[in-house]
Amino acid sequence: MLAVMIAGALCFSACAGLSRPDPPHVTVVGMEPAQGEGLEARLLLKLRVQNPNEAPIAYNGIYVELRVLDKSFASGVSSESGTVPAFGETVIGVPVSVSVMGILSQAIGLMGGKSVDRLDYALHGKLNTTTGGAVRFSSQGELALPATAP
Repeated sequence: MLAVMIAGALCFSACAGLSRPDPPHVTVVGMEPAQGEGLEARLLLKLRVQNPNEAPIAYNGIYVELRVLDKSFASGVSSESGTVPAFGETVIGVPVSVSVMGILSQAIGLMGGKSVDRLDYALHGKLNTTTGGAVRFSSQGELALPATAP
């Protein structure tokens, strides 16, 4: 009986030591136009990735999906590799595709007669780690739209 209790205690303490790291905090910090083809627009989405953990995150790929007004707006992948330092941050550029139909749909959704200078977004994705797994993330925020002339 004592052996079972000791084994249980050891198992419990081992499981506590294997806690999963916190997901990275990822925000959109910029967008730049890129070369598109046909009925798609391309953007370079700049993401600030913050690592709230005591171990660095070595990555060798990233996938993102950007939703605007609760609709899929853009998605993309990059084989960029690097490291997000422990308790540090880095900016990663990801080329994304936006269909012209998606842009038109978003524009029609905005036609409400009022001026819009910010849009809510949701971002989902994953960083592929060099250890063979993936670190998933999601965040939301606001995109500032460029000011238009009166």
